[in-house]
Amino acid sequence: MNLKSERRGIHVDQSELLCKKGCGYYGNPAWQGFCSKCWREEYHKARQKQIQEDWELAERLQREEEEAYASSQSSQGAQSLTFSKFEEKKTNEKTRKVTTVKKFFTASSRAGAKKALAGKLKELQEAKAPSPAIHRQASLETDRVSKEFIDFIRTYQKPGQDIYKQCKLFLDTMSHKRDLSIEEQSECAQDFYQNVADRLQTRWKVPPEKVEKAMDEVEKYIMTRQYKYVFCPETTDDEKKDLAVQKRIRALHWVTPQMLCVPVSEEIPEVSDMVVKAITDIIEMDSKRVPRDKLACITKCSKHIFNAIKITKNEPASADDFLPTLIYIVLKGNPPRLQSNIQYITRFCNPSRLMTGEDGYYFTNLCCAVAFIEKLDAQSLNLSQEDFDRFMSGQTSPKKQESDSFSPDVCLGVKQMCKSLDLLSQLNERQERIVSEAKKLEKDLIDWTDGITKEVEEIVEKYPLEIKAKSQALAAIDSENVENDKLPPPLQPQVYAG
Repeated sequence: MNLKSERRGIHVDQSELLCKKGCGYYGNPAWQGFCSKCWREEYHKARQKQIQEDWELAERLQREEEEAYASSQSSQGAQSLTFSKFEEKKTNEKTRKVTTVKKFFTASSRAGAKKALAGKLKELQEAKAPSPAIHRQASLETDRVSKEFIDFIRTYQKPGQDIYKQCKLFLDTMSHKRDLSIEEQSECAQDFYQNVADRLQTRWKVPPEKVEKAMDEVEKYIMTRQYKYVFCPETTDDEKKDLAVQKRIRALHWVTPQMLCVPVSEEIPEVSDMVVKAITDIIEMDSKRVPRDKLACITKCSKHIFNAIKITKNEPASADDFLPTLIYIVLKGNPPRLQSNIQYITRFCNPSRLMTGEDGYYFTNLCCAVAFIEKLDAQSLNLSQEDFDRFMSGQTSPKKQESDSFSPDVCLGVKQMCKSLDLLSQLNERQERIVSEAKKLEKDLIDWTDGITKEVEEIVEKYPLEIKAKSQALAAIDSENVENDKLPPPLQPQVYAG
């Protein structure tokens, strides 16, 4: 630049062309007098400062928005809007919010975003109306998950800010789509998962393992807030299916492990503990709110089943052994809201988790187990239709199989189990007989006591006790001897030294 100026005959003070930061390089008026290196440093610092300020502003606005909603609840009865005005306000609020979120993290419009958010907050406080994105106060669990999510995405820096922006936009959009069918809401969630994963991979070049971890946290944050609205909604027949499955499982309480060819011996203490843990895990699934956590319960249940089979057979379990045992665990545990949990996982779980890995495999087997229970018939259990109908109606129950009638290829554990059941039956009969005889002995003792008491009373009545008067005292032997004083004294013992 200096050489060109001199060639053109223009005299320029060299000190005015140097970088304002004093690094010794020439500055550029387009970069406010900084050189390219210093300009990039200053721009980076200013941008990081602006991002941090916007981040704090977003958190502060969210807190103030929640406080405004809480305060509006107390005075909501004194305020009313007509239906037309409410719909108009709702539409305007939705448009304004979407536009604000889109511009919030854009570097080219920081000031405009601040002004829009400030105006939105002012209108919210003046109207004293709750935000459409907030329908109730966040529970303690929701607050905890939100805090954990914010702490997590901060480790991703710029990609984390983009994730947070996308999640807030998705939650705001879903709050206006409550009237959609559950299938349409499921499609929105699946599209959202796919879009976020693609942005992390293509735009931010995040490694696959970090993308998977980030998607798990996104699913946890999103579904914790959406759980109330999308789990077993009233617009579906999920609850009806839950009741039908529970009634079906209760009617099949008579099904034995032998009928299902379950290779598990509960007589072994370790196996019995594994069965109890598997039942506990499958029941605990209903208490979770995140699809990934529900899948984790299914996975833990399945691993306990594999361990129980391995201990019983002293060899690794196969898929042919696993599925019958899983069916038996479901029949024995009768998990609550089973169909609703399966549908919830299918609709809103991260598709990459269901399509690959052990979680997807175990979940597929659970769906097969439920389908088998729903269609279970006499042929499936190798029973006649008459016996199956009697068992289902409760008229009778299956008889215990005698150990002598087993075929030679039946494992020793099953034979020992039947022998133990026979022994328990005999002990039960013996105990009942002892209790009966003890009650009879007690009755005999009571009768004997009553008989003895009656006989004593009769003898006392027949021979009453007569008490005679006190007779005169007898006189001393020597009372009439008047010469007592002349008697010699009594002899005293003497000791002689010998």
